[in-house]
Amino acid sequence: MVIKQVVYIVFFLFVTFTFSQSKINLFLKPSDTLNKSRRNTVVITEATLGVASLIALDQLWYKDYPRSKFHTLNDNSEWLQMDKLGHVYTSYQLGRLGANVLNWSGVSKKQQLIYGGTLGFAYLTAIEIFDGFSEEWGFSWGDMAANAAGTGLYIGQELLWKEQRMTLKYSFHRTQYASQRPDKLGEGLSQEFLKDYNGQTYWLSFNLHSFFKGNGIPKWLNVAFGYGADGMLTGEDESINGLFADQNRVRQYYFSLDIDLSRIDTNSHVLKTIFDIFNTIKVPFPALEFNEENGILLHGIYF
Repeated sequence: MVIKQVVYIVFFLFVTFTFSQSKINLFLKPSDTLNKSRRNTVVITEATLGVASLIALDQLWYKDYPRSKFHTLNDNSEWLQMDKLGHVYTSYQLGRLGANVLNWSGVSKKQQLIYGGTLGFAYLTAIEIFDGFSEEWGFSWGDMAANAAGTGLYIGQELLWKEQRMTLKYSFHRTQYASQRPDKLGEGLSQEFLKDYNGQTYWLSFNLHSFFKGNGIPKWLNVAFGYGADGMLTGEDESINGLFADQNRVRQYYFSLDIDLSRIDTNSHVLKTIFDIFNTIKVPFPALEFNEENGILLHGIYF
């Protein structure tokens, strides 16, 4: 199913609200020892945003649909799995962010991973339970597996390398499909950015320097492999009341260069924080596209 818009909203609110709670300490470097004031700020902020957003989601979204007994739903074949990659990405980024703000407060590495790295999985699990009690949807084990994959990607790298050598990123371009079905794919850029899977690409970005140290490779240079899909007006390849019967659904695979903004050298903790936030988005670069319909395509600049 389509990931609820509130998940993405909470993602950005979490960044802004957490740091704005302490104007004096805003953008300062992580504490070398436990800073209880910072830790309490993080815990209170996370709890407040988490509970408030779930209450809002229940009232603004689920209230308009009939309730049901808890049930499951197999939606693994929908949207050419773009929605599943959205779950992986969201779980990874929320976990990364949760661990980073705990690091800012001086919490131990073990606690960062246990209480911060699992933030995305815990939050998305709560939403999945809501789905399970909604007649319109259902608890999806596929979504849960995707949530676990995103959390595992973050925590696994920290345990193995103590750094993120591979980063999940997102890019978006507008498509013709949203105007054909705005109720499902969004109306206007702000909605399409979240809902039109045809314009979304999810990237696994590899930092070359971290894998090949000592070879003169810039610390910030990455190569990225992306996945997208095109031609989708419905979740499945099907018509609805005789409409959308001629969909030309195509999987798309991409290769491109990228920049790991978090590895750009700077002494400014303001810039470090800004770079870390925007490192969630793939930097536009030329890209090679591979798909079954058109073979190999070259994009001068790909968003």
